[in-house]
Amino acid sequence: MKRVLVTDGLQAVGVDALRKHGLDVEVVGSLGERDLAARVGEYEGLIVRSATKVTRAVIEAGSRLEVIGRAGAGVDSIDVDAATERGVIVMNTPGGNTTAVAEHTMGLLLAMARRLPAADLSLKAGRWEKSRLQGVELFGKVLGILGLGRIGSEVARRAAAFRMHVIAFDPYLTREAAERLGVESVELDELLARADFITIHTPLTGDTRHLLGEAELARLKPGARVINCARGGLVDELALARAIQSGRIAGAALDVFEQEPPPADHPLLKLEQVVVTPHLGAATDEAQTAVALAIADQVADALLRGVVVNAVNLPAVDAETYKEQAPWVGLAQTMGRFLAQLAEGRMQEARLTYAGEIVGRP
Repeated sequence: MKRVLVTDGLQAVGVDALRKHGLDVEVVGSLGERDLAARVGEYEGLIVRSATKVTRAVIEAGSRLEVIGRAGAGVDSIDVDAATERGVIVMNTPGGNTTAVAEHTMGLLLAMARRLPAADLSLKAGRWEKSRLQGVELFGKVLGILGLGRIGSEVARRAAAFRMHVIAFDPYLTREAAERLGVESVELDELLARADFITIHTPLTGDTRHLLGEAELARLKPGARVINCARGGLVDELALARAIQSGRIAGAALDVFEQEPPPADHPLLKLEQVVVTPHLGAATDEAQTAVALAIADQVADALLRGVVVNAVNLPAVDAETYKEQAPWVGLAQTMGRFLAQLAEGRMQEARLTYAGEIVGRP
């Protein structure tokens, strides 16, 4: 029986689903690198959420590890390169929290525009500051979306209901796809210059770190506001704080930070113009149930049936195609391991010559 280690409090429905699939499941709390590395070698599967860091050391300690499942979309807490080098599949559940994050984005957008947190604190402190807490409307404003994937697209649909004009920058987006959403596709420089509100919905990678850095923030339209419900690190937080303090940027709404939780003396936490929440974007009952069930089914399919869905380090293929390819994939893995034992030092590349019925297959 294959074994799966679950960390970070996956919802019970997900754990139950794994067991119904016939897997041996152990549930633990969030583990540090040393403790996780000490335990992971006993399992073929590992399921984590954002609190657990799956480092190279952890992956190298997982001698039996076949699959790492992320209950959620972001995989920046997993060393995907290390997993790929060792033939470990990394998969996520990109669709389960889409609605929750899109709704949270709109909630922060409204709260920031109408200064709701400051108004709440003021009134509870016994003050009636109606004139000081004047906000702005969303109607007619330009919303710039960085990344028009699942979540960005849902934000665009909701913003359209507020009769905002939505523009987007996404290097993978065709103009035709944007038009189907009623979105104007623009280059990054144009988005920065035109948007009244900018919201970010991209993964965190080496290329997107500080996507809104000091130089980009300096090019924003004066009085613009920034929302980040994606990943900490996409925005240069210190540069953002300086831009708000200078008055060039009117405010920000952040659900994520480079360090979570952020230090108590973080400059953004001291600014009334900044609305913050503790990484609540996907924190709904519905989203957590959806991602728990999805990752349970995906990990079980991979371990028990060789069917891989939502892998971030494998080419995307449908289940039927993968069933045809699975024996050849297994053979290639076996040959790769054999060659690795023969090679001196770290093997960089392997070339296989093949013939027969596999020729011409996708």
